[in-house]
Amino acid sequence: MRIVFFGSSSFSIPSLLQIKDSVVAVVTKRARPRGRGYQIDDNEVKNAALQLGLPIIEIDSFRDDEARSIADYHPDLYVVVSFGLIVPKWALDIPSIGPLNIHPSLLPLYRGPSPMQWALLNGDTVTGITLIRMNEKMDEGDIVSQEKVTIEKDDDYITLSKRLSGKSAQMLQEVVDDIGRHGMMEGRAQDQAAATYAPMITKEMGRIDWTVSAARVNCQVKAFVAWPTAFTYLDGKLLKIYNSFVDESVEARASAGTITGITKMGLEVATGKGLLIIRELQLENKKRMKAYDFSIGYRDLQDKLLN
Repeated sequence: MRIVFFGSSSFSIPSLLQIKDSVVAVVTKRARPRGRGYQIDDNEVKNAALQLGLPIIEIDSFRDDEARSIADYHPDLYVVVSFGLIVPKWALDIPSIGPLNIHPSLLPLYRGPSPMQWALLNGDTVTGITLIRMNEKMDEGDIVSQEKVTIEKDDDYITLSKRLSGKSAQMLQEVVDDIGRHGMMEGRAQDQAAATYAPMITKEMGRIDWTVSAARVNCQVKAFVAWPTAFTYLDGKLLKIYNSFVDESVEARASAGTITGITKMGLEVATGKGLLIIRELQLENKKRMKAYDFSIGYRDLQDKLLN
């Protein structure tokens, strides 16, 4: 079977490695200049493809001339994993068997670009992986395989993404093997009435509102640990929060955002309901560190207000 693989993030890599012997080309989004020096850093999928010796097609959109070269590889199957572009109908029609997409949610829940972040933000305890036969509509194709995955109590975006990417690769191999034996399965239609959406995450979504519950802030920290990172301000300086937990045994008796205590566990902060314990943080222009270590070098933290 001849597979053209589409992917642009580290989430894609376990799936690429799983089926590498059948992949004839890798399509990925072209890297963009970033930073003050406008340096171009190749994405991880391109680097993996180079190490595997696979042909690479880099595109900004399917209007690029390079996109037309996909047909030159005469694919039987597409596998699309965390690619970042909507594949148009003319391209979906190229593979002789069809196009498959891996989506890290229990479709039709959380259609869109940020399903893992929204599942964590909403405090879900279960998510999953869904493989669909792609059509021209985003994440609306028929389901060919789906499995639930538990969101553990201490999961954040990084740990959940790693586990789901590994599960994706395992499920993909099973589906590809089945297609090789029996052809593309029909799948089952999604329940459109049950669909929910996971829009793009924005930087401002990381800003903490201390008047909400500690549980809600903690979900924010978990969901945005990779980007944009949950943040607040201390004495006018940006303070990023990377790790926290909720103390449900104590009710806050201070204004929301007030640092009410400092222990070796971290900084205790009052919220609209309950205490949030900050375990790991980073102050503007400083290195990331344990909150208790930070408190040793930052004077008079007690009773300061985060806002």
